Amino acid sequence: MKVIKNLYFKIYDFVHAHKEGIPFLVYTVFYLTWFSILENNVVIPKYVIHIEADNHIPFLPAFIIPYEIWFVYVLGSVLFFLFTSKNDYWKLFVFLVTGMTLFLIVSTIWPNGQDLRPHLRGNEGFFEAWVLHLYHTDTPTNICPSIHVYNSLGVEFAISRSEKLRKKKWIQISSFTLCILIICSTVFLKQHSLFDVATAIVLGILMYYLIYYLDLITVFRESRQKKQAEKEYVRKN
Repeated sequence: MKVIKNLYFKIYDFVHAHKEGIPFLVYTVFYLTWFSILENNVVIPKYVIHIEADNHIPFLPAFIIPYEIWFVYVLGSVLFFLFTSKNDYWKLFVFLVTGMTLFLIVSTIWPNGQDLRPHLRGNEGFFEAWVLHLYHTDTPTNICPSIHVYNSLGVEFAISRSEKLRKKKWIQISSFTLCILIICSTVFLKQHSLFDVATAIVLGILMYYLIYYLDLITVFRESRQKKQAEKEYVRKN
């Protein structure tokens, strides 16, 4: 019983020390639920996104590697900042949640998709088979703006602005390179139109301005602290 009790308190202390991660877990469930509903209901998109420039982009299946690394890139960065810098974590959290929520809203009121994918049989090679598996598990719908692109920008912005990581050149270079490769992978795998990429970049730049330039999170936090201090002053006097 003593071992179980000690384990319980260790887990409790850990969760309490990193309770800021709870909103991320809650939002992840919320996002995946809404996204699953969209995936199951938007089988044939009402609006097809396909611009002329898409026709000149080659299909490069080897880019499946950075495309899949994206999941580790985003989740790993969120966890890193959660455990090392709460300020950086909240900025990244707000950045990601805002864009992903807007994506869900756009996909709901503007059911979209693309018709760019090549016909693959699965016997062309290792990378082609991997891409075919991706095609089978991820429908060519709900693509605008590209969350792969938007979230990659969010992580890159967070890493480049982090006080802990700013002087670590190899991390800065690696993050920037991976971000570019992931963005390129979305079009080289025919997962997204350049239109999806462009809208994600515009949204990402806007959010960067709001979060890192205007620093709205700090402004909001200081405003709330000021109001609390005023209420406390009124209560005591």
